[in-house]
Amino acid sequence: MIEHHSSIAGDAGDALTDPLPELEKAVAERPEDAKALVALANHYWLIGAGPEVVGDLASRAIASDPDNRAAWHLWALAESNPRERVARWQQVSKRFPGDDLAKANLADNAAALAGAEHDYHAVDLAIDTYEDLLARAQHPDQRSALEKAIKTLKGWKF
Repeated sequence: MIEHHSSIAGDAGDALTDPLPELEKAVAERPEDAKALVALANHYWLIGAGPEVVGDLASRAIASDPDNRAAWHLWALAESNPRERVARWQQVSKRFPGDDLAKANLADNAAALAGAEHDYHAVDLAIDTYEDLLARAQHPDQRSALEKAIKTLKGWKF
């Protein structure tokens, strides 16, 4: 388990209770409870506990409840290898086709992979995914950002 502190100073100087002990207790008491596993994995992610422990908890949550979208997101986030992380976001996007956050993560990670490895297939994946998001975007700011990303990626030459 992760080292934790019993209280954290808040903005106004008042002490906030660290939720980690309660989250760990919940998982110890209910090791198959996907919501408890996700809550602990999310907390570990936020405190920088590392991808291995987060990925393990997320995998356990998925095994317990395959429809827990948050578990799938944490599972994808926890992958350290950029190419494998793109593959995981593809799986999440296929499993939850209406999940725009998963699609945005897929596109962003594919664009990052394309830039790092000069991979035209990853560029195409990013463009296709951003275009899918653009077709569904409702807000002008979203549309503008997606159009800019697509235009930029279409201009990439390695």
